[in-house]
Amino acid sequence: MRVRISRGILEQIMSEAAADPHEVCGLLFGRAGRIDSIQPAANVAPDPSRHFELDPTALIAAHRAARSGGPPIIGHYHSHPGGMPVPSATDAACATPDGSLWLIVGGGTARLWLATGKDENARFVEALLDIM
Repeated sequence: MRVRISRGILEQIMSEAAADPHEVCGLLFGRAGRIDSIQPAANVAPDPSRHFELDPTALIAAHRAARSGGPPIIGHYHSHPGGMPVPSATDAACATPDGSLWLIVGGGTARLWLATGKDENARFVEALLDIM
């Protein structure tokens, strides 16, 4: 799978991650094969230096907006401030195998993953990120 993202959007995510010692997170909006926009969200995890949890208020508002004709949510992004941009064991434990995109930033790079699997067991497959 290949997914397009603009250089500006990717730079915005990378800048947000570089400016915060905690895990940053937000929503990805778009259509099949492309990320059109993002919405940063507060990380409300009890330990934001090691985990992320999207602010449920922002997530619910984005779902409501999508149901009313707004942009569809296709996934989310988050950072690994002290690690690499690969899904962690915590990411795998919290993921839903729903085909959503996980854009992870770490070590000065970004990689894109697709949450797949059967039943409740999620696994990640790397997707190609085309920077436009």
